[in-house]
Amino acid sequence: MRLHHYFLLWALGLFFVSCVTEDIDDNSEVVYAVDPQDSDIPYLQITTEEAIRNEPKIAATLKVIQNRKYTLTQPIGIEYRGSTSFRVSDKKSYGIETWDIAGNDVAISLLGYPEEEDFALIGHVFQASSNSIYDPSLIHHHLGYSLYRAMGRYASRSTFVELEVNSNYVGLYMLMEKLKRDKNRIDVSKLTSADTDPSLITGGYILKIDKTAGGDAPQDMPLSYYETNWGDDALYQASNSFRSNYSNTGALLPYAAYGGKQSAETYFLYEYPASDEINPAQKNYIKTYIDQVDDAILNPGTGADPTYTALIDVDSFVDFFLITELSRNIDGYRLSTYLHKERDGKLKMGPVWDMNIAFETGGRLPQDAWVADYNQYVPNDLWTVHFWWPKLKSDPYFRARVKSRWNQLRQSVWATSSLTAKVDEYAEYLQNNGAVARNYAKWNGIPVNYANQIQQLKGFLVQRSAWLDGEISGF
Repeated sequence: MRLHHYFLLWALGLFFVSCVTEDIDDNSEVVYAVDPQDSDIPYLQITTEEAIRNEPKIAATLKVIQNRKYTLTQPIGIEYRGSTSFRVSDKKSYGIETWDIAGNDVAISLLGYPEEEDFALIGHVFQASSNSIYDPSLIHHHLGYSLYRAMGRYASRSTFVELEVNSNYVGLYMLMEKLKRDKNRIDVSKLTSADTDPSLITGGYILKIDKTAGGDAPQDMPLSYYETNWGDDALYQASNSFRSNYSNTGALLPYAAYGGKQSAETYFLYEYPASDEINPAQKNYIKTYIDQVDDAILNPGTGADPTYTALIDVDSFVDFFLITELSRNIDGYRLSTYLHKERDGKLKMGPVWDMNIAFETGGRLPQDAWVADYNQYVPNDLWTVHFWWPKLKSDPYFRARVKSRWNQLRQSVWATSSLTAKVDEYAEYLQNNGAVARNYAKWNGIPVNYANQIQQLKGFLVQRSAWLDGEISGF
């Protein structure tokens, strides 16, 4: 448990207002910033005593309203979250932790989720000044995670909520589980900084391919700093990451591992154990393991089972490949990409994360293109796709596994009718509860024809899945 910095007077005051860390039946009158009428969507109210910052979290109170009644009053810590999205979006996203009245983390079942303390409130990106909006359908995250869970994989639980902060209505959000080691989230064995025994340090690990801003950027800076801190996106160093020995084409890298990221490089960030907790023996183990994976994918051999099958969980790689390609998630493989390894187990891909710019038909890639081939279209991006994916896409064994899995999914949970039905279900839920109208009354700088957006999203899924049918049939 961590002790957070906040004022003693705030804690004492909160004690007399509410000591509750469990669901309650609060009969006090509900006062809304924007009345949701008879909406079934949970309505969240957050109040703070000081301005919200990027780091560290500040003390706040969360109240949950369902069916026009308070069902939870909970001390929390809150901060802004996101790197690029924080800089460009007028509608901010938040990271929250549930606390006790002393400021320590406390696990609760928030909106019926398994007990934990770390959550995210994610809003769609909206920037009126540049006439920019990502995901006008408001459902990309929820849809992508649902499709991944339909494959039998863990994805962050997500719930539509409406949010007000300090009596200011800020629109429709997704409440999500923060991805972390937990028996109900990324279920890998616990590793401590004291674990150096070779029998223990084979797992569990969580790695991430991503920018460094948000996790390794300077903390406790003025809020204005984080609005322009683009240089923090590539602060890769030995303390927080390690680099593949190979470029994005599989060529041996000739230049230094640290000292200014090159476009061809892929860095793996330490997510668990965290960079300030992982010890040298653990660092050496997981770096050596990834080196072996690199070598095996580059040189799979000529046998019936490629050498990489001894090191990676192929089924998880196949599923990650398919969800990334179906959703045309151009951030997939190269950003917000999680990997994990259980003790004595193989490397697994996933879970998926951050799908706000998935399901789009424009930008960077032709409409009919593999995301795995991203480097061919955007070769100078500072974050390119690691060589694993184009190499695996051309490997006969991997292609056969992709084809088998794709056909299975298309005959069941990823049938075209199932894909479009999910979109209709989520859109109708939001519209019938009035959340779309309320959200766009708040974020109204860019006209949005919601019905057209939903039709476009369904059309995308129909066309993309049909294109993949044709492509994968030749595998």
